[in-house]
Amino acid sequence: MSEIEVVGQVVGGKAAKILIREKSGEKIELGDLLVVKEKDGLLILQVYDLGYGSQVPQTTRELLAGLKLEGYGAGLTFLEPHLRNYVMAEVKAVARIEGKKIRIPKTLPSFFSSIRHVTKEDLAFLTKPSQPIYLGKVRSGSKTLDVPIHLNGMDVLKHHIVVPATTGRGKSNLVKVMLWSILGQEKFGILVLDPHDEYYGRHQKGLKDHQKAKGNLLYYSSNPPAGANTLVINLKSIKPGHFQGIVMFTNAQRDAIKRYNNLFRDKWIECIVHGKEVENVAPSTIGVLQRKFDNVLGVYEDTSGELQCRSRIFSDTAGSTTTKDIANALEEGKMVVVDTSRLLGQAELLIGSIVVSSIFSRYQRAKSEGKLEKKPVVSVVIEEAPRVLGKEVLESAGDNIYSTVAREGRKFKVGLIAITQLTSLIPRPVLANMNTKIILGNEMALERHAIIDSAAQDLSDDDRTIASLDIGEAIVSSNFTRFAVPIRIPLFEDYIKTNSNEGEREKPVFLG
Repeated sequence: MSEIEVVGQVVGGKAAKILIREKSGEKIELGDLLVVKEKDGLLILQVYDLGYGSQVPQTTRELLAGLKLEGYGAGLTFLEPHLRNYVMAEVKAVARIEGKKIRIPKTLPSFFSSIRHVTKEDLAFLTKPSQPIYLGKVRSGSKTLDVPIHLNGMDVLKHHIVVPATTGRGKSNLVKVMLWSILGQEKFGILVLDPHDEYYGRHQKGLKDHQKAKGNLLYYSSNPPAGANTLVINLKSIKPGHFQGIVMFTNAQRDAIKRYNNLFRDKWIECIVHGKEVENVAPSTIGVLQRKFDNVLGVYEDTSGELQCRSRIFSDTAGSTTTKDIANALEEGKMVVVDTSRLLGQAELLIGSIVVSSIFSRYQRAKSEGKLEKKPVVSVVIEEAPRVLGKEVLESAGDNIYSTVAREGRKFKVGLIAITQLTSLIPRPVLANMNTKIILGNEMALERHAIIDSAAQDLSDDDRTIASLDIGEAIVSSNFTRFAVPIRIPLFEDYIKTNSNEGEREKPVFLG
């Protein structure tokens, strides 16, 4: 190790708080990855706090500062200031590298060990998974290393992914990069519920521009461009259970729905909208259900007695195969983007509930028949996840298909990619089942604590590091990585320019 590589030296501390003195003229940053070379391998350290150190007493420093500030200290300086005043870094050991093996550190580095920044060569032990999802490149502080990071999609997708961050930190950009990297891989079926119509790329670059989009990407919209599909759901495709946890009903309303469903089967909604009377169901209850179906589905009976739909998303005549077609595409390992930007929140979530319920029941049946292993993993991208996974929602409206998938989906190869600004609104048991968290910047302490408390690795010392993450910077905490990996996520538009042939130019790596 040459002298110029050294950035600091171990001077004390303990296992979770190793103290390093920074070398004069060097810069150690929050989140930096540092390396100690040892006899049997490398010890990788991560910086989680910085502070000042000095051999000059605080009162003396304050006096000298006052003299300078008041004009009495012209030419006043410390004897050998670079030796007497310095920066102290608090670091933790995150991985011990012995050949190609990664171990959890259980020893401290030697006193006065020389410390240097991590290099690309230090990470040469990392290998490529067979079904990779690209996330970004390894980041050390604000420096980016030319080491692409992929996770194994077969593992992380069925065990769920959470992308928490405040507005403007790059959540959607990250998900677009991830989806681009797996588009065309037949091992994954991805359903994207897109409330902002930003993933497909109708008016800008998007997934439609991928070289494998043809035959592997389906787009559904109420106003589709040429070559896309019209989003229409037939009312006969809707079952009472699809409303569970999405629309609140009283006990009387639920009983009425059950009676209509038992009597009229797949025409139960039409019969309620038309006001068909049923024994033991009060007219007032029917009237309330009609108003709810009008608000959520946009369906009503006009003055001539005909059923009409304001949004044209739901119909009593068209869209009889939409749900089946989407479920078939997912089961074939394709990506389906559903544009819900023109729908109210409940209607958007209801469409997701219909499709996810369909694919989930298929996979449950496949598992019971011993055919699940041959199926691709299916993952559902949902924005503003607390709308269906929030504590208040689950307590007031009850469980829904999304919470069912969050708890049980991994058994059936169905997972969620949940995007949220407010992690604290999601119950901790649900968060605990979401085994990969790609943590972007968040300045709200309550949200950082909710993330830290449910992370796969111990991030209790990384509170300030998470708060300091800039746009496009993230920490990957996963059951499928041996330590929390700092990454930089590329801007989607830049990424697709340089990765139109994904995987051919770069050697991706897998942390496991």
